[in-house]
This record gives sequence, structure tokens and C-alpha cells, in this order.
Amino acid sequence: MAAPMTTAVFPPAVLPCARRLGAPRLRRFGAALIVWACAGGWSAPVLAQGTSVSPGAGSARSVTEWLSRMHQASLQRSYTGTLVVSSGSAMSASKIWHVCDGTQQMERVETLTGAPRTTIRRNSEVITFEPETRTAMVEKRESLGVFPDMLRTPASAIAQFYGAREVGYQRVAGHMADMVEIVPRDEWRFGYRIWSEKKSGLIVKLQTLGAQGQVLEQVAFSELQLDAPVSMDKLARLMKDTRGYEVIKPALRKTTPQAEGWQLKESIPGFTAMSCHTREVPGGPLPAGQAPMQWVFSDGLASVSLFVEPFDPQRHGNEEQQVAMGATHSVSRRVGDHWVTALGEVPPATLKRFADALERIR
Repeated sequence: MAAPMTTAVFPPAVLPCARRLGAPRLRRFGAALIVWACAGGWSAPVLAQGTSVSPGAGSARSVTEWLSRMHQASLQRSYTGTLVVSSGSAMSASKIWHVCDGTQQMERVETLTGAPRTTIRRNSEVITFEPETRTAMVEKRESLGVFPDMLRTPASAIAQFYGAREVGYQRVAGHMADMVEIVPRDEWRFGYRIWSEKKSGLIVKLQTLGAQGQVLEQVAFSELQLDAPVSMDKLARLMKDTRGYEVIKPALRKTTPQAEGWQLKESIPGFTAMSCHTREVPGGPLPAGQAPMQWVFSDGLASVSLFVEPFDPQRHGNEEQQVAMGATHSVSRRVGDHWVTALGEVPPATLKRFADALERIR
């Protein structure tokens, strides 16, 4: 019997990632703002007033055409706005300044609720300022931007596992937007409903739905100014100004699962390995298989991370654990002398399949 879903904290190995699911969770709005729909879609799509679509009507654009259009919109438009994330009774908001010049993107995200936090990124370079602790976390994040893994995934692969159809239009934050369903073709991934600004294709709203059509999470602009006069030079100066902050740079080392002694005994349909690294700990490098490891997979839209760390009975326990936070789920279990956590915005069954497939090879 599967372990019950809990609201417990995420395991120690994934805490750095889980803590970033607040404000930096907003990068999902640029990265993959889409909604989970059950494989059969909705029997009664919510349409904008005055719009009608027959049940079998298809979109004039394919799924890859819709996603490519949304991706390009983020590279070509500067904007400012207030982004609201809601999940159940929880709600958070952040202010966003986004600018691009055709070769690089810069973005500032400042929380308006909860603990003060400001995140500034330039392409894959990211720094997060936390005024209460006077710390500044400097990182490299490969998965930033709109649908980042789509660019490294064959278009045919995405189309094999997702379909798309336009279901109407609606006004969001003062802008008319196309409503598009990205529907999964199997039970291993969520689907998405996206509101895409008509003229540019910029994503202005996204819902993630559960298997029964319930909203797990919603992300939307409450106000949005397109082509706003955002200064890239000013953001660059703010990014460099770390006076009064302790600068922390996590030490990550690229590796392979095989080098660390791990493999998947079966593949999960549609998901491809994207990266693997270990995190250095105080005292110097650890032997292979002992340093905390993160192995990242993606199907072009959804991503899953496998976190592996040495088992600690005082922190982990022997029972399988499942945690949910909005659309993000995790499944944790013991594998020999290690503790494995599968984390991602996919159904729990997908994470369990990943965790069960991971095995030690030495």
C-alpha cells in the first residue's frame, strides 16, 4: 500500500531545491507555465464569453508550434508585472522586471509576501539576496527561460507525449489571451492550460490540474506592462552589489550516475536524462557514491530530479514518504545504504516509478 500523502517538510537532500519553490518558483511561469489535464481532457472546457468550440475541434497550431511561439515571446519582449501563485489556501505574490536584447536576458524577481527575497538572473547566472539573513546565494541554473528543455528535446518526442488545442480566449491582466490546452497522452505527466497573449504569445496565466481536473496550482499576472522600459544596465549593477551580504557559492561537480554507482533498471516513457552533479560538503570531496547527488530528467516540459544521499536513520526513517506542495510532489524511500528522493511537478505515480527503478550498481 502506498504511503499516505503528507504535508511534511521535504527531506534534507532536497531542501535547497524545495526552498526555491517560492519566488524562484515564478521562473516556472517563464519556464513551463502549463496545466495538468487528465488524459481524456475536460468534458466541458471553460470558454471565453462569446466563444464556441466543438468537442472535437483541433488547434490550427501543433503542440510544438504553440510552445515555440511562447518560448520566442520571452526572448523578444521586455515587461514588468505582478505575478500571483495560488495553491489551495496558500497564495504568494512577486514583482517581476524582465528585459532582453536578443542575445541575453535579465530578470529581477522580488517577493511581495512572506520572507523578503530578491532574485536576479542574467541568462543562467543567478543570485538570490535574503535581507533577513544578509546572505546572497550565487548559482548557475541551466533550466531557466521559457520551456528550456524543449530546445534540447526532439520536437517529435514532445508531440508523442502531448497534444494541444485552442479552446477559446480570455482577458488576463488587461490583455487578450488565447486559451490553450496541452494534454498528456498518458498518465505519467501532467497537462497544462495556458493563457498566451494574443499578439506576442507571452504566457500570462497557467493552471496545473490534477487527474480529476482539480486545480493544483495557478500562476497568473494580476497586472502586466508589455514593452516596459526596464534597464539591463541597472539590473546588472544590482546583481553585482553584494555589499553587506555574505556571498555563498554552492560547490557543484558535474558527474554521471554510473560514475557515482547508480543506474535506472527501466526507463520512464518520454523522460530523458539532462544532467547529473554532486554537491561538495565541508571537508573535501567524498568517495564516489557518498556525496549528495542530483540526477535531472525531462520530457521537454516536465522535469524530475532524483536526489541521492547516504542514509541517516535519525533523519530519514525506513518508511516510504510522500509529500505534496501545490503541483510539486516528492516520493522518498531507502535504497540499501542510501536515501532516494524523487521530486518534480508530475503525478506521484511517476515519481514512485523513478524511485523504484533506481538501483545501485556497485
